[in-house]
Amino acid sequence: MTDIRSERITLEVADGNSMNAYVSRPTTDGQHPAIVVFMEALGVNSQIRGVADRYAREGFVAIAPDLFHRTNPGYEAATIVMDEIMPMINSMTTEGMIADATAAHEWLSEQSDVAPNSIAAVGFCLGGRAAFLANAELPLAAAISYYGGRIAPALLEYAQRLHGPHLFFWGGIDAGIPPEQRRTVVDAVRAAGKKFVDVEFSDANHAFFNEQVDRYNAPAARQSWALSLAFLKENLDAAR
Repeated sequence: MTDIRSERITLEVADGNSMNAYVSRPTTDGQHPAIVVFMEALGVNSQIRGVADRYAREGFVAIAPDLFHRTNPGYEAATIVMDEIMPMINSMTTEGMIADATAAHEWLSEQSDVAPNSIAAVGFCLGGRAAFLANAELPLAAAISYYGGRIAPALLEYAQRLHGPHLFFWGGIDAGIPPEQRRTVVDAVRAAGKKFVDVEFSDANHAFFNEQVDRYNAPAARQSWALSLAFLKENLDAAR
């Protein structure tokens, strides 16, 4: 595994807000592929920082922006408290998420150790939605959405603008994103003629990748990680 170093930075967003972010990167010389890691509803907590570190050990420059910076900057939690997170989630706008993704992408593009044509995104839950929007609005080489909520029906029009191939992961017993909603998302991407991979783990719930919550599904997490790395390697190598 590659040695890594991490830091916390502050980015200026186009709407005038400041956004903190966690950065993890390889210590080796040269240009590397890069990835924006979009958090789930628990914030840029130790689990999301750990995901960024895992990607850095695989050779990526990874940045995890704080998507709650407009309402509750620095929010972190280990478990979901609905009364805390729902007001923050409901306050998020499409325009704000795109602005945040753009700020993170621009920062990566300016780094001397990043290969500018090999930038991707991955997101979890609300971050899965952010990754979908980022792929539509930014020249990403690839993107991955884990159980991305609220893509359907409001954001289906963005399928026509996807840049890189998109990998979707879903939990088969995720009651919050039922099968018909998942099909609607994939059908929109298919109708737009975009490249995609669609994966459902039949016995997995929402948040199955998060090892810190009770919905963690170890086999699904391991398999999705392996597929994510293969998907990124294939598409980022092709973009160079």
